[in-house]
Amino acid sequence: MNKQLNVTNPIYPIMIAIGVAHLINDTMQAVIPAMFPIFKSELGLTFTQIGMISFVLNIFASALQPAVGYISDKKPMPYALPIGMISSFIGIAIIAFTTQYWIIIIAVLFIGFGSAIFHPEGSRVSFMAAGSKRGLAQSIYQVGGNSGQALAPLISAYIFDILGQRGAAIILVIA
Repeated sequence: MNKQLNVTNPIYPIMIAIGVAHLINDTMQAVIPAMFPIFKSELGLTFTQIGMISFVLNIFASALQPAVGYISDKKPMPYALPIGMISSFIGIAIIAFTTQYWIIIIAVLFIGFGSAIFHPEGSRVSFMAAGSKRGLAQSIYQVGGNSGQALAPLISAYIFDILGQRGAAIILVIA
């Protein structure tokens, strides 16, 4: 006898866990724009350089995401979640301790790559855990991401304002 899971029952702990993971992922990504004043004051970067950091981060995360989604639709990649988080972790670690512009660019590539890898698979996991509660599962997933983005200005005010660029290392504890 072949037993199958009852796909109508949502798995709430998974829905919440992927929402929290989305919060952490989006916090790491959103912390970069929150650091722009620090980059300007501590590293003396120009607005053009800061604009390029934003461009590289967002274009890489956005442009790569549909490609990853397309591939993961054909072949699910559950290992993509930790790979995405590790990539973002590496990027934040580099950001916390570098003083060179070109290394910041490399760091945001890691963060953008991590975000692009994480989101399609995270969305798929949310969908799988949803059962008959797809709207609720997607909402929990989105609340996680939006909350992560909302934390960045607070992190800037309460961590970066006090500790400067090295304060980014505190984000590593969360990740």
